[in-house]
Amino acid sequence: MANPRGELPAWVDIGLIPLLNLLVALVFAGLVVLIIGENPLDAMWIMLKGAVGSLKGWGYLLYYATNFVFTGLAVAVAFHAGLFNIGGEGQAYFAGLGAGIVGLGLEFLPWPIVIPLAILASVLFGAFWAWIPGYLQAKRGSHIVITTIMFNFIAASLMVYLINYWFRPVGKMAVESREITGAYILSFREIARLFFDARLPSTPLNLTVFLAIIAAFIVWYLLWRTKLGYEIRAVGANTEAAIYAGIKPQRIVIIAMAISGALSGLVAVNEVLGVQHRLLLDFVGGAGFVGIAVALMGRSHPVGIVFAAMLFGLLYQGGAELSFARPLISRDMIVVIQGLVILFMGALEYAFRPTLAAIFVKAED
Repeated sequence: MANPRGELPAWVDIGLIPLLNLLVALVFAGLVVLIIGENPLDAMWIMLKGAVGSLKGWGYLLYYATNFVFTGLAVAVAFHAGLFNIGGEGQAYFAGLGAGIVGLGLEFLPWPIVIPLAILASVLFGAFWAWIPGYLQAKRGSHIVITTIMFNFIAASLMVYLINYWFRPVGKMAVESREITGAYILSFREIARLFFDARLPSTPLNLTVFLAIIAAFIVWYLLWRTKLGYEIRAVGANTEAAIYAGIKPQRIVIIAMAISGALSGLVAVNEVLGVQHRLLLDFVGGAGFVGIAVALMGRSHPVGIVFAAMLFGLLYQGGAELSFARPLISRDMIVVIQGLVILFMGALEYAFRPTLAAIFVKAED
């Protein structure tokens, strides 16, 4: 049957094209490694072995991927509404403030009460920090890209002030709060030791990884199985048609940004509650910006985002092992490799599309 619109089959669009882009990115990354005098195949093997060759490697891979799932989902929800939320860093920072306030302010309560409340506070604080740019876009016409990126700086400056002058214990030099009582219970290593008398490798992996899976399912269900999700996608696809259908774009913009911020806020659960057990500077570690590449690579679909997040988790963990095993390949070189993946999966994602479209459309005709 002919394809009059020239659309690619779904498996080509969400499967073959990302795979081709990834392979090309790896080829160029291999050339970079070759230029500095190392064997690309050897480097690739070290990365794979360091990331998936042991329980410790898997622990770090999944820990990184957890953050990237949250921020990738956050970017994807905004994308579907026609918005470009690049404020994931600030939203996660502000969510950490919520986790710290509840975790430290209610430390007199038992952890089964404090930890769920701290998670809820992270979600609400993250949603609020994204709600403001969403409101400004919907009601005042402020550009979402400008407001979200500026809110990153505001959140970072606010955290420096609050940790220094409010959360840091007297006499302590490190810029961090005291430990949040009971947060250690989220650690897989602590759970294995306390409840099963078993020893696991020391990794930052914690129960938040399950929260990432749940969040991915909820986003999928929201976007493709609910009226609100349909309205979000309708506004993102064609605002004028959405208005004609009775949808209020201003309302959808605000709601979509709040949901996006709530998802970014879950990074604070992984970092502040699950790993560090305290509030400290720079705990987001660039996850908000990596989420943009993860969302692009995953085609803004939760399943694709989960796999893309795992790929970037592999690059982070495998890259750390590679820079240790091969000193010539410094940490900066790993960033270059990650940048090549982002380049081909993001900016050059349509490089193969015209050729594939010509092949598959002609085959169908």
